[in-house]
Amino acid sequence: MERTSVGIILNGVTGRMGYRQHLVRSLLAIREQGGVPARDGSRIWPELTLVGRDENRLAAIAQRHGLSAYTCDLDAALADDANQIYFDAQVTAAREKAIRAAIEAGKHVYTEKPLAEDFLASLELARLAAAKGVRNGVVQDKLFLPGLRKLKRLVDGGFFGRILSVRGEFGYWVFEGDWQHAQRPSWNYRAEDGGGITLDMFPHWHYVLEQIIAPVTAVTAVTATHIPERVDENGARYRATADDAAYGIFELAGGVVAQINSSWAVRVHRDELVEFQVDGTHGSAVAGLRDCRIQHRGATPMPVWNPDLPVTEPFRDQWQIVPDNGEHDNAFKVQWEAFLRHVVDDEPFPWDFLAGARGVQLAEAGLRSAREGRRVTIEEIPR
Repeated sequence: MERTSVGIILNGVTGRMGYRQHLVRSLLAIREQGGVPARDGSRIWPELTLVGRDENRLAAIAQRHGLSAYTCDLDAALADDANQIYFDAQVTAAREKAIRAAIEAGKHVYTEKPLAEDFLASLELARLAAAKGVRNGVVQDKLFLPGLRKLKRLVDGGFFGRILSVRGEFGYWVFEGDWQHAQRPSWNYRAEDGGGITLDMFPHWHYVLEQIIAPVTAVTAVTATHIPERVDENGARYRATADDAAYGIFELAGGVVAQINSSWAVRVHRDELVEFQVDGTHGSAVAGLRDCRIQHRGATPMPVWNPDLPVTEPFRDQWQIVPDNGEHDNAFKVQWEAFLRHVVDDEPFPWDFLAGARGVQLAEAGLRSAREGRRVTIEEIPR
């Protein structure tokens, strides 16, 4: 079958997300399935150039997966006309400069979030991409997770009636790095390197709330650095300068109130690492990464508060599992396929830089709320 080759620069591929989710589970998986179907009957085929700072690590990855193109020279990769798309999975602090260079080189750009370290820089990138006419997108993987796709299906089907509230819990214990190695990189805990859970997770919560429930109109947040000292990858102690927990109240259009706790200093006592409970007049749902459970108003029990007696109702057993009703592929891969079709066939791709800028805007507002101890309204961004 005829191929439509698309050259893709993958910058940051030696990192956890760049390697595992974007290279192996997305682009290599797309190649293994023979590409992505294009409108003209051909298959969109990713031709990959790996970019990073360590040539030996790049060479090892390339050899492991049968790839030949890799370089530590981003400018050279951007100057190559065979490369049409630039993808960024670097540390946040390095992202803006590289994306700006890619836009100036005329490349379409797809990137991990956050788009930049601050809102104004994110907005400027969105406007620059629009002015240069390059297609652009930001990873919003949680929208494509099975649990949240089921939740969206319930919202679209009117299951909840009038939605009243959302409660979210995200997080797990990230080891300090001394007696057990930390399962997240140390830059996550240094504000000077673009770290912090608010900047990392509030952009996620923005698109989840905006695209599944309703747009965010205001935020009140409290942040904390619960673990003040950690040990880095080389065994050296360092002071944590970024927040490792954020507790947010988000006001949504239509009067919906969302409360989401995000923490890298919490031990998990829930079914999945992230869960959202949505309550409405007609029913409720609890959605995680993969599963979603519902309770309709007609099947809602009548608990009675009596602290003098042991609980006898099996509350978890009173919820019904939402069926898959279809195949659910890797969330990152699904969005990559959509971006490739966007570039090749001009298919719609709503998860653009402007959407990414709105996520950074919410993170910035959350940090401001925590710093100033007040509610912060979210201004609408004009296109």
